[in-house]
Amino acid sequence: MSAITRLNPLRWVAGWLGHARQATEAARSGVGELPVRLSSRDYARGQTAVVRDMGFDQSLFWVVVALLCWGLIMVYSATVAMPDNPRFRSLSHEHFLLRQAIAIGIGAVAALLAFQVPMSRWEKWSPWLFFATLMLLVLVLLPFIGREVNGARRWIPLGFMNFQPSELAKVAMVMYAAGYMVRRMEVKERFFRAVLPMGVALGLTGGLLLMQPDMGAFIVIAVIAMGILFLGGVNAKMFFLIATLLVGVFAALIMSSPWRRDRVFAYLDPFSEEHALGRGYQLTHSLIAFGRGEWFGVGLGGSVEKLHWLPEAHTDFLLAVIGEELGLVGVLILIGLFMWMIRRIMQIGRQAIALEKVFAGLVAQGIGLWIGFQAFIHIGVNLGALPTKGLTLPFMSFGGSAILMNLIAIAVVLRIDHENRKLRHGGRV
Repeated sequence: MSAITRLNPLRWVAGWLGHARQATEAARSGVGELPVRLSSRDYARGQTAVVRDMGFDQSLFWVVVALLCWGLIMVYSATVAMPDNPRFRSLSHEHFLLRQAIAIGIGAVAALLAFQVPMSRWEKWSPWLFFATLMLLVLVLLPFIGREVNGARRWIPLGFMNFQPSELAKVAMVMYAAGYMVRRMEVKERFFRAVLPMGVALGLTGGLLLMQPDMGAFIVIAVIAMGILFLGGVNAKMFFLIATLLVGVFAALIMSSPWRRDRVFAYLDPFSEEHALGRGYQLTHSLIAFGRGEWFGVGLGGSVEKLHWLPEAHTDFLLAVIGEELGLVGVLILIGLFMWMIRRIMQIGRQAIALEKVFAGLVAQGIGLWIGFQAFIHIGVNLGALPTKGLTLPFMSFGGSAILMNLIAIAVVLRIDHENRKLRHGGRV
């Protein structure tokens, strides 16, 4: 090998280091992102790298899109036969499909707008967002404003959709709890100064939700608040004391309500003569759906349980339709997608905290807890592992308010990832 051949790699490395140094100095001075001397091919490659680094997590974005599309298909499959029921005879076969598609469109526009808002501004807005949410939770209880369905007053009619303030309360609690922990970081070892105001906020929200009633949303919001307190560094003794108190509160709520007690007893023995046609009816037919699906399902659109046997198949029991039509394989793929998504969201939160953006990091992790816990409850209820509770499957079940808030939450996570990438490359947010 000649001396020239041996020196060529060294020259190439020296040149590459020189370009890298120029790029670093340019980034620090704010002049530019790329070295001056680049061929057209290198320039195109550099632009692609900058777009990738300064953009947002493409994998997370496409997983969310996949869940939305999959959910749209399953909502149509679960509702296509509903107009055959005299109760829904005035609806078209595509009614729920079109409404879900409109909700996704509205949610996409709202998510695009939410992505434009810096996290510093969300931090300033968080107390006012929480206050506005409390006002909406009060308004929905008024007979001339709130809409009542099956004995629950949870919706505010807006014409193009029925808005559910309890879904906004989940986003508001994430923001408020994250901002609260940042503001109270210096007193996190003192119980009353650090935790009592947060407990009052959670108590107000929970009381308003129980008046609707919507215990499922209250449980999710309590988990969000507790998770952010724990991740924010609250003393372990305080955390377990509050957790024990909350468990006691939920146990008292269940024991004091006959219909909630019946749900628990029906969960323990759903096929009994006492419960099979009562409180255990939904669970028994959900389990029958999974049994029919076996490994690979009966085929898309082939569900029998959705034909007026399984109530709320398009909302609270959508996974049962997925299990029947796509089988165990389809359910496992769905669980895998949610596990990957939650893991990625939590990673984005940890990256933000490592970059000293504590509010943004806690918000991302709070959203991960919210989506992960709600998906866990929905899957557990459908599989008979948890007592029946009306919670939708994020991004998939029918529901305009839920889809809207889910997409805004993911847009906030992508914004956090975008700001993380800018900070890692010497930019400002």
